[in-house]
Parts: sequence; structure tokens; C-alpha cells
Amino acid sequence: MAAAQNWDVIVVGGGIAGLTAANRSAQTGLRTVVLEQSEADKYLCNSRFTGGTFHVCMNDIMTDSDKLGHIIEATTQGFARRDLAAAIAADAARGVRWLQQEGIRFIKASSAPHQAWVIAPPGRTRPGLDWEGRGGDVLLRTLEARLMTHGGRLLRGERADELLMEDGRCVGIATRIGTRFTGRAVVLADGGFQGDLELVRTYITPEAEKLRQRGAGTGLGDGLRMATAVGAALIGLDRFYGHLLSVDALHNDQLWPYPYVDAVATAGIVVGRDGCRFADEGNGGVFLANAVARLDDPLSAMMIGDESIWQGPGRQGLIPANPHLPNVGGTMHQADTLAQLANVARLPAAALTETIAGYNAALQAGTLGQLQPHRTPNRYKPMPITQPPFFAVPMCAGITNTMGGIAINGHGQVLNRDETPISGLYAVGATTGGLEGGPAVGYVGGLVKGVVFGIRAAEHIAAGSPRG
Repeated sequence: MAAAQNWDVIVVGGGIAGLTAANRSAQTGLRTVVLEQSEADKYLCNSRFTGGTFHVCMNDIMTDSDKLGHIIEATTQGFARRDLAAAIAADAARGVRWLQQEGIRFIKASSAPHQAWVIAPPGRTRPGLDWEGRGGDVLLRTLEARLMTHGGRLLRGERADELLMEDGRCVGIATRIGTRFTGRAVVLADGGFQGDLELVRTYITPEAEKLRQRGAGTGLGDGLRMATAVGAALIGLDRFYGHLLSVDALHNDQLWPYPYVDAVATAGIVVGRDGCRFADEGNGGVFLANAVARLDDPLSAMMIGDESIWQGPGRQGLIPANPHLPNVGGTMHQADTLAQLANVARLPAAALTETIAGYNAALQAGTLGQLQPHRTPNRYKPMPITQPPFFAVPMCAGITNTMGGIAINGHGQVLNRDETPISGLYAVGATTGGLEGGPAVGYVGGLVKGVVFGIRAAEHIAAGSPRG
């Protein structure tokens, strides 16, 4: 076996979280290496595909930190660990400013608060996957070049396999091709476990193959497995970040990652094959994607709406469902009556008609909270389903990245099952849990999560190092 390579900091994964941790470590004078599993020059990962929107719970990232803390608490309904929420609230704006100092450019994509900070250049407004030369691709290439400037290295074709431990301290990594890397600290940043169907079956749905990978699918859960093997605690593994897609996205590449159809679903209703509602549409598309994934058959869901919804919310967003979904081959059943719609969509007419009548009556009477399941009215405006033609869109859940994972503290240190940090071991980004998810599927923001904890982990390592 070849002699071990010795570094100060070993980072597993070359996405935004890993490259942030690596660059910040190298800036402090620590000898830093990134291990990337792919051999490709432009290796694929979710960060390469990202639309590049930096926000906190769909709010402007420059919002006052005290207010952001309250927003995270409300959005996650208390699920988020207080130290993690406080870290995001305190350092979200700083993370964006740090990226700017590293050469990342931002634009204001729209007047919406969550689109005030979007990585440039933005994606083109067309369906399908469009990443080369866009924000995420430029971000990774810029951060890799900066890493070399700071004296660090990124090694391709090195998939981490095992954490090296001595007396309870993590002292390195062994890779699948037999290379050993030793150092003062290891940072796991391998991007979650959404790409491993067995892990998805175990924690999210037994019908994992019926979810559409909405990202690169390269998050294989290596960090999760390695951390678990050395006693790390796990948290919130049953939730994911994703969106509602046309069911045809399973075989039509023009229908993922865009257009997603959340705006339509949250304005109308979603039903199962029995013609009845099964989730609170007012909690948003990420919540609904999780609800669809948990159905006995995740391919049995349909969204139901009318002409007002299709011409209103259907046209919202940079790549809206109207007109893109039908234009690129997404199935959309339409009819002038609800009975006819039920027939073409193969839903029970009596149940569908009763469901819509009950929803419309509750909306008019202001009693949406009394529906079963109840409907939250304040986050996303519900609209009546009264104006023909009516439509039904068969859906699937698109999974982008898992929300749960390795338990960490506010410095990114990995915690064991009694909440004590495992010395020398850190985790950042989508491989971690405890910030997002919970019963409300509270979504905080994957990009900001990766950057904030990448910076914090690097600085904590440096503070405890003679080189730092």
C-alpha cells in the first residue's frame, strides 16, 4: 500500500459546501485537499446544476439576523436545532459577501425577496437541464481555481470509503482505490444520500424508483455510512428538498428539473387515485413533494385546477408550467365539466366532484381549516376551481437532495449519540441534518447552509490548529 498523504484538512466532496470549507481552510494557512469521487473535469453534482438562488426560508438573505432567526423557527415549526438556526441567521449575509470576495458574481433575478441574490450568469428560461456555463458551473470552476491559488488541491477519482480513527479522534480517510489521507481534520461534504436507492427506500419511501432524481444523483450517502460507523448521531432522515414534476419527467428529460408545477398545485388541490385530497396544499411544493413520495403509490397523485389557476399561478416563475409543461410533452387532461375530467383522468367522478365542491364551499366560507386534511390559507393563496376548462396533471415527486443526515453543532462538528463532538470530524452541507425538515418539511436553503457551515467548520479547525 502506498504511503499515506498527509494534509491538515481533508474535505470529502467538491460541491459548494466542500469547496467553501476547503477554500476557507486554505485561506487560514492550512494545507487542504478535496477528494472528489468523479474523474470528470466538470464533475456532476447538485451544485453544478443549481439555479443559484441564495435565500433563507424564501427571504432576502440580507434580512436582519434576529428576524431570520424567528423566520427559521417559524418555518421549521421548532424542528431546527437552535445552534444551527443561529449560525445561519448570523452568517448568511457574511457567506454571500465571502463568495463575492472569492470572485462569485450575483444578480437580482426578480423583485421576489428570495431572488435578490442569484449566482451569475443565471440559467436560461427554458425547460430541461441547462447547466454548462451557468451559475453553478461557473461557481465550482471559480472556487476550484481559487483553491489552487490558496495552495490547496482537488483530487478527482478519489471516492472516500472509511474514516481513520485513533483513540476516538478522526485522523484521516481511506479511499476505495486504496489511497490513505491523514490530517488534523476531515470535513464530510458529499451531498446527502438521494442517489442511493436503498437508503431512499429505508428512510423516505419503499417506492424509491418512483421518485425522479431532480439533481445529479451523485449524493450516495458515503458520508452518512462512514460517520455512522464511528458513532455519529443521525437526524431527520425522512425528509427531502424537491418539487412536484409532471409524471412524464420519469422518461422525458425536458420535464426536469424545470418546469416544476408547485405554483399550480398550491393554488388548487392535489388528489390521489381515489379522487380525494391527501395533504395540505397551503404548505407549499416542497411539503407536497414529500407527501406524494409517502403515498402507497407515489405515481398516483394528480393536481386539479381550472382556467383561472392555469392562466394565473400557472404562468408564475421563470420557467412556468404554462405553457412549458404541455409544450414539451407533459400530460395535461382537460375537460369542460368535472365529470368529463374525471373520466379522462381515470378518477372516480363522484369522489372528485364531492372533493372539489367541499373545497370550494370551504374557501368561500373561510373554513379551509375545517377540511380533512385542513388547508393552510396564508402562505399560498387558494383559488376556487369553478371556471372551465378544468385540468388534471399527473405528478411525481422530484427529489433534489435529502434534508436529514449527520448531526452537527454550530461549528459543523459531527456529534456522537450523546451529543459530544467527535474530535477531528466535521460535516457540512446536504450530508447533515438538524436544520431543515421535520413534520412541516421546513425548507431553509441548501446553498446558504453549505456556505455558512463550510466557513464555520474551516474557521473552527483553524482556531484549534497551530497553523491557524
